[in-house]
Amino acid sequence: MSILVTGANGQLGNELHKLSAQHNNWKFFFCDRNKVDITDKEAITAFVQENKITAIINCAAYTAVDLAESETAKARTINVQGAKNLAQVTAENNLKLIHVSTDFVFDGKHYLPYVESDTPNPLSVYGETKLQGEKEVLKACSNAIVIRTSWLYSAYGTNFVKTMQRLGNERTQLGVVFDQIGTPTWTGDLAQAILEILSQFKENTSGIYHFSNEGVASWYDFAVEIMELSKIDCKVLPIEAKEYPTPAYRPAYSVLNKSKIKRDFNLKIPYWKVSLKNCIEQITEL
Repeated sequence: MSILVTGANGQLGNELHKLSAQHNNWKFFFCDRNKVDITDKEAITAFVQENKITAIINCAAYTAVDLAESETAKARTINVQGAKNLAQVTAENNLKLIHVSTDFVFDGKHYLPYVESDTPNPLSVYGETKLQGEKEVLKACSNAIVIRTSWLYSAYGTNFVKTMQRLGNERTQLGVVFDQIGTPTWTGDLAQAILEILSQFKENTSGIYHFSNEGVASWYDFAVEIMELSKIDCKVLPIEAKEYPTPAYRPAYSVLNKSKIKRDFNLKIPYWKVSLKNCIEQITEL
């Protein structure tokens, strides 16, 4: 299998790059937008045909949630048109596609973990463009899997874990929102799941799946655990979301039900605190 990974310099792309060494029988092409611009369909087609690509993992996205409120056109170009281009190229060249989406497609008014068939209702431009991207992918291609995930972090790039570590070392205390509930997800586990799913990918496989680590937390719970595992002496105070206003609205509850992905691909998913410990150990080693 020859696999194109878009958005290769992001958190998930870096994790896939690290895990690719375990798949000696697969050939990976890790590309950022300078190598493959997903908003340019002709460029995607040329790269796919020249390198005999058989599968695409789309990690490329506009993910600046708050900035998207003012950069709507840019977010839409990448998250909608880019996803559509990849799906069309996948269909036209008989490839396989795994497209990564988000819990932000939901409005957070649920009280039970969201299943794949629950009706989306995004609150932000980011969530709306990611939802439209999902629709374009599934409309254009019968060999596409959409994986919604949540609260991603890793040893790479900028994310909540590394921000909390930095602030914790700079301050004696900080306030973190306690009334937004979801599940922190280590990109190392998501990357592992994506490669496992790709190995089981059959013709005309299509649909939406949910993936996050196991368990539930608030951002406050997450921050407390980060400080403890990082051995940082910083007091974390719980605050309400209204005390920390942001340009984009976020779902108050976005826990994902993972029964479908575990059943269909026989995945075993780690508990979020176990994965956070693994990630922090990795950050320490870098």
